[in-house]
Amino acid sequence: MTDTFGYRLIARDGGARLGEILSPRGAIRTPAFMPVGTAATVKAMYPQQVRELGADIVLGNTYHLMLRPGAERVAALGGLHRFMNWPHPILTDSGGFQVMSLAKLRKLDENGVTFQSHIDGAKHVLTPERSMEIQRLLGSDIQMQFDECVKLPCSPEEAERAMRLSLRWAERSRKAFGEQPGHACFGIVQGGAERSLRIESARALADMDFHGLAVGGLAVGEPQAVMLAMIETVMPHLPEHKPHYLMGVGSPDDLIESVARGIDMFDCVMPTRAGRHGLAYTRWGKINLRNARHADDPRPLDPHSSCPAARDYSRAYLHHLVRCQEILGMMLLTWVNLAYYQELMAGARAAIAEGRFADYRLQVKADWERGGEPDAPA
Repeated sequence: MTDTFGYRLIARDGGARLGEILSPRGAIRTPAFMPVGTAATVKAMYPQQVRELGADIVLGNTYHLMLRPGAERVAALGGLHRFMNWPHPILTDSGGFQVMSLAKLRKLDENGVTFQSHIDGAKHVLTPERSMEIQRLLGSDIQMQFDECVKLPCSPEEAERAMRLSLRWAERSRKAFGEQPGHACFGIVQGGAERSLRIESARALADMDFHGLAVGGLAVGEPQAVMLAMIETVMPHLPEHKPHYLMGVGSPDDLIESVARGIDMFDCVMPTRAGRHGLAYTRWGKINLRNARHADDPRPLDPHSSCPAARDYSRAYLHHLVRCQEILGMMLLTWVNLAYYQELMAGARAAIAEGRFADYRLQVKADWERGGEPDAPA
């Protein structure tokens, strides 16, 4: 245990990095996938389940928590860790992405964003200073700068405008964060799909004394090839001795390809959202339990999985639960998916440590190509 925040690079294998983020609430093994706990809960999961799957850290959302139940209320109740019964590290995003994607009648200017809540229409103002204040009240271990995230594709002019505004907001966010021993503030690289803007953003943020740097504004509609090209563009300009976080990503293939290019941290609603809609992520690729062909299939999703939900329930039963919209179906498939994401990252960490990440990457992809039928009946 440590009283300070830090990062330790343990090994490299090609572009892939094995490391450890150190914080007073515990170490975060990287590469790491952070389950998303938008409203102070990872949907359809108990906190202890999430921990037992291997998660060292979860994500909370500033936008949602400021609207309900309110940051001041959470602070009065002892902070987000106590509120949600998760004593381990928590990262909070800045709320910027949700303001742009969810809020009604938003108005953006140099100061920040004025918007109406998507819940009740109430008017709110979110600025870099207010975003950092909310995150401080929540007590999160890693706090993200306030930024503007544009959807892709967008014009170079729009990408540049948003990137430069995000840089100015980064300076204000870092100043507002101040000094919080044991806590960290991360900057966010923006610039759309423009290489020169991404490089300029990364270099400017590297000079601002952030504790880690994130790559934002990706997985927002662009092809995977564009996302990977932006990671490759940015990576040489990110400090090697600090964590590299790819925000809002993604599919298992996105994770593996991004690890290969030097990304340390991920978050995405994909595994939990897919679980609530009948889709399982497994070693054998995606399996859609809504399909009628599973109705008479007695096999589990993966007989060799360490996850009881993947190992001990038949595809026929899972299909039945999904078709009936039973809550248990959502719980079991969310469990399956988060277990697989954590197993994928644990496998990557082991492979990097042993210098065999390239082989691991190929094997994982080969298993996906088998299409979910490793032991299909004759």
